Amino acid sequence: MLLSRGLQSCLATMAGHFDYPLYGPSVNIVKKCGAVLSEVLQHKFGCVAIIEGVDFQRDLRAQQKRPTIVPQQRFATWLRSGVKVSVWKADLTSFQADAVVNAANVSLKHYGGLAQALSETGGPLIQRESNDYIGQNGILNTGDAIVLDAGLLPYKKIIHAVGPELSFQTSPDISLAEQLLKRTIRSILDRVQEYRLKTVAIPAISSGLFHFPLPLCATTIVSTVKNYYESLSQTHLPEEILLVNNDEPSVWEMERACKQILTSQLPYTYSQAAVGKTSRPPLKMGNVLLILKKGKIEDQWTDVIVNTTGTDRNLHLGKVSMALLEKAGDRLQKAVYDAHLQGKIIITNGYSLHCKEVYHTFCTDVSEKHLHKNLFQSVLECLKMAAAQKHKSIAFPAIGTGFKFQKEEAAQIMSNAVAHFAQNCQTPMEVHFIITDNDTFKAFEKQMVTLQQKASHSSFTQAGLEPPDESRERKPATPQITLTGYSDETIKEAERWISGLLNSSGTITIRNNFILHFGQREFLELSGLNKNVSIEETFRKGHAEMNLMGTPEDTVLAGLHVEAMLCNIQKEFIKEEASSLGLMSTKNVSFRRKRVDHSSPVFSDRYCEFKKEGLWLVKMETVENPSLETVFKLKKKQLNDCTSKHMLQRIPAQFCDVVSHIGFHVEYAPPADPAYGEGIYFAGTVAAAMKVWEKQNEEYLYFVEAEVLTGNSAPGKPGLILPPSRGSDPFKMYDSVHGGVNVSVIFSGYQAMPKCIFTCKMQ
Repeated sequence: MLLSRGLQSCLATMAGHFDYPLYGPSVNIVKKCGAVLSEVLQHKFGCVAIIEGVDFQRDLRAQQKRPTIVPQQRFATWLRSGVKVSVWKADLTSFQADAVVNAANVSLKHYGGLAQALSETGGPLIQRESNDYIGQNGILNTGDAIVLDAGLLPYKKIIHAVGPELSFQTSPDISLAEQLLKRTIRSILDRVQEYRLKTVAIPAISSGLFHFPLPLCATTIVSTVKNYYESLSQTHLPEEILLVNNDEPSVWEMERACKQILTSQLPYTYSQAAVGKTSRPPLKMGNVLLILKKGKIEDQWTDVIVNTTGTDRNLHLGKVSMALLEKAGDRLQKAVYDAHLQGKIIITNGYSLHCKEVYHTFCTDVSEKHLHKNLFQSVLECLKMAAAQKHKSIAFPAIGTGFKFQKEEAAQIMSNAVAHFAQNCQTPMEVHFIITDNDTFKAFEKQMVTLQQKASHSSFTQAGLEPPDESRERKPATPQITLTGYSDETIKEAERWISGLLNSSGTITIRNNFILHFGQREFLELSGLNKNVSIEETFRKGHAEMNLMGTPEDTVLAGLHVEAMLCNIQKEFIKEEASSLGLMSTKNVSFRRKRVDHSSPVFSDRYCEFKKEGLWLVKMETVENPSLETVFKLKKKQLNDCTSKHMLQRIPAQFCDVVSHIGFHVEYAPPADPAYGEGIYFAGTVAAAMKVWEKQNEEYLYFVEAEVLTGNSAPGKPGLILPPSRGSDPFKMYDSVHGGVNVSVIFSGYQAMPKCIFTCKMQ
């Protein structure tokens, strides 16, 4: 049976967005934890959250100790290798980076100065791990650097580095001390490479309690960093080396050393690896730095590069698309064809480009009437998306100047969009306009002069910075969260979750079996949460829960912290499983979810199947994963080509991509009652699946269909962690267990291969 056109239209879901207004206490909650909330929404639902009208505080995980200094960036430049070097005045106990360097002594006793401050803020784990290390390995030597856990500090790791200590009671050997400090900095950078850290905060080691002369200290640190990354022998390059101190003399000396050593060879602005130079100073607008330079868009080293293409997604048309395609390789074209639309943007990997992502827009593929407005909104949407995904830099070509716009028009519209974005931008962002010809460069340069004049007379009021027609984009009258996602159902799932969270009466229950993966670090973090919130962890019938109770605001903040911890655990779990999968399959681990057209016979058949159980099939997707398929075939051979069945598993929305990526695991979808063992459950019919996994008032239900190797099966029973033995030999076990005719349980995820994902809604 084929569906009617009307029903096809009703079933079709399109990517879109939803505005969730914030009122009363919810504004204060989002103010304190906006970054954490955005991270959780991205991980759980694949939605990008853009928060407007809210003045943010520091990240929730940095709230353990209120910063005594507002972080200030004093200087930034890029080395030829693409590594950014910046100078900050900030409090290292509350700064944000992957790792922080502690100026340690040889015995790792953290008393006095920075070491004591980091140890006190990070909790008892800092000193305890240090003591354990010394107990097992002995004291360190000057110049050594080791990596340990960061405890409650807002870092992934802490690098304890021993710099040279000078005494003024005897004549110090400055030359020897300088060499030892160089060795210390190289040891730190070796650890950055070893642990593949992206960002590391380094203070003026040895200059305080260790009495190393501050000017020479700054010069030595900066020159060593420069020389280390100019050797080009490293297998890993970090994104940024942050030279951070909380006292003005140290900050001033670091800035002085950077300017003397680094800017003598480099322009003071972004990516020395990129072609072209900025011929005029960058324009600072709030947290936004607007940079104009000549060059090729495909050579930029920014986090994001913006491309423009047509709705046919053909990158072989248009100068910018062709240039990016030639540099990135054919994988870019395939990714564009396969990618979901997020609002008006397609996001892909940069592949051989020097960027993390490419944003493909369609802003010139509209009628003449809406061209100006569409360009403004497209630039603005790219900027908001980059900020929401925590990118620090984005590069735009001169969009549409080849055929759609006069050069002056494009310059004005794009510059005004950046200025409009700058009014609400909460984090530092570099925006690069990359121009290829002189006339266009002059047009953009003229517009930057105009914006500079406006900046000098006001703080960029709305006047003159609106979309270029009567339908103007204004700052929201009330604070709001704008959600952008792959589909309407993901947005609705996210909206429902936000509403339930922010409107909590003081009790939150988090159901997620990855709670069982919490270790010492996570429990230390939990112990550091608000003391007004009580936390109870339970495990019943195969389900892990965490119940939080307290005042509504404190409970929501603590709940978000727990959700963020779960996100991080799941990311590490996926990373480890993907690595194992890649080794077994000898292939790059990748997957593709391909939507099945509603008009196809196969969709119609499955639609009827779900309809019988009171479910409306909204979407059907096939799953392609060569690595999983290879390992599944190997498992089938191992089980002597045993029989297989096509079966269903009902799964939470947040695990649909995960199961497509790394296959099935017991953590994703525990049944309502694990009556047949502690394995991975599958049901033979939709009706059976609805019984195995009880509905918990969800709006959408998600089913994964898999080919399951059931083989020789035995009756299951509670508590089984492996199939029972066949006969007297304990090493010969059944392939699976069953409960009745419609439920099977396997104990290895590689015995199941995901084939389809069904998104359903109750009729």
